[in-house]
Amino acid sequence: MHGVSSPALPVGRGLLYVTIAATAWGTAGAAAALLYRSSGLGPLALTFWRTLGGFLLLLAARAVLRRRTADAVASVRRGTAGVPSMSPSTTGVRSATARPVDPLWRPALRVAVTGIALAVFQAAYFAAVEDTGLAVGTVVTMGAGPVLIALGARLTMGERLGAGGVLAVVGALCGLSVLVLGGGDSGTVRPTGVAMALLSAVGCAVMTLTTRRLGGAGQAADPYASTISAFAVGSACLLPPAAAEGLWPQAHDLGRSLLLMGYIAAVPTALGYGLYFAGLAAVRAATASVLSLVEPVSAAVIAVLFLGEDLTVGTAVGTCVLLVAVAGLAVAEARGAVAARTAAPEPVTAG
Repeated sequence: MHGVSSPALPVGRGLLYVTIAATAWGTAGAAAALLYRSSGLGPLALTFWRTLGGFLLLLAARAVLRRRTADAVASVRRGTAGVPSMSPSTTGVRSATARPVDPLWRPALRVAVTGIALAVFQAAYFAAVEDTGLAVGTVVTMGAGPVLIALGARLTMGERLGAGGVLAVVGALCGLSVLVLGGGDSGTVRPTGVAMALLSAVGCAVMTLTTRRLGGAGQAADPYASTISAFAVGSACLLPPAAAEGLWPQAHDLGRSLLLMGYIAAVPTALGYGLYFAGLAAVRAATASVLSLVEPVSAAVIAVLFLGEDLTVGTAVGTCVLLVAVAGLAVAEARGAVAARTAAPEPVTAG
């Protein structure tokens, strides 16, 4: 995470940021599943502490970075004392390329929508993990997410799906159906948990598309600012229902609970979302959703190997169909990106 302008972020680094974020997210559900066993916290309270903790950590990290940046600027100024100032022609070029500033209500609306979507995404996901388990909750959330994001990107930003994308959408829906129906006899898949996972996917799609439009417009000057603002809104929205559910963990195993809560706030939240929002300024929405498939795979492995969850035939088949469908979406996205670069006109140089 850097305090530099997000529009200047290289695409390769944006891809790396989103991939690291998805890997970090894959551990959040496992930590939440462990917390449910001993802390007495519900999904709303856990989401509130996650959001608030991430907000405070991001504030601290931003303050440290700002201080380091100020020290570096002061050092450069001391080293360049007496050097002639920038030429008028250079100043004119910089002024000519400056972007217009949005009205205040637009960034405020974006922050509000992103913050509310973030709260829904996290709270519904933790509710799904509590009700239907880590593996199914994560696979449904992150399997439906790319489909919703691809459809939303097509409708709101003109990002075309193409024939491969349409097939991927159909395949993902079939995979979800197999996943839900195939695991019904074992009790692993519960309809309410699946519904919460789908609601979480909707929140993820709204959050991603809103943030992508912000970065794509070239107005996300500071990824920390947008992320911190979204977390502040999310914390405020979550506080009343979390207080009604019960905010405080049980005294039994309190140290272990606080350690897990600190981990969730630091790694999957502050680090994960900071990198994700920064990467979205340089990465297409559909591409980011495909990269996020690192999360359900890692979460499913953790659930089966370390949390004792059963891997039923229906769950395995549904997961495979879902991941193959979204892999098809990845291929369609890659082909679209190559075609766009091929069709782009060569830059014309003056002179």
